[in-house]
Amino acid sequence: MANRGPSYGLSREVQAKIEQKYDTDLEQRLVDWIVAQCGGNMERPQSGRENFQKWLMDGTIICRLINSLYPRGKEPIKKIPETQMAFKQMEKISQFLQAAESYGVSTTDIFQTVDLWEGKDMAAVQRTLMALGSVAVTKDDGHYRGDRDWFNRKAQGYRREFSQEQLRQGQSLIGLQMGSNRGASQAGMTGYGMHRQIM
Repeated sequence: MANRGPSYGLSREVQAKIEQKYDTDLEQRLVDWIVAQCGGNMERPQSGRENFQKWLMDGTIICRLINSLYPRGKEPIKKIPETQMAFKQMEKISQFLQAAESYGVSTTDIFQTVDLWEGKDMAAVQRTLMALGSVAVTKDDGHYRGDRDWFNRKAQGYRREFSQEQLRQGQSLIGLQMGSNRGASQAGMTGYGMHRQIM
């Protein structure tokens, strides 16, 4: 973590639980996808959470990743400057997050800028990249590169169209979840508060 001393007590326990969620197998799959998607001319990081974080932390790679999912000329991030200035790197991460959300990644799947830049929650970064890959595979617009088995397809809505006649018939039908009045009667029941008749 940048500019932070060691954590103690509850802070250390919370950070340890967050770090346990990080998946090294998933890290390898994500690195393979990012390299394949951005073109194989980039160097791979050594395995490990810290190396993965350092590889992505300046925002350049993830900006190239989101741009590669769009047709040439329609990329959401027009300029990706190579810089060592911290606020510019964090700005690139923020641009990636906005572009990922507009691409179709759910807001609940998107990490915070500090999760990547300070390495606070790299499992959240993995979750966002997995969601981005799933949306890319689901869109199937020809811009996804890599093995399609790396990500799950997102469920698609199935819209049903009914004719007016079918809708009219459905209004007169009593659904089975409503129950039925056949066979039920109150014969033999006594009023509230009265004694039961025993024969």
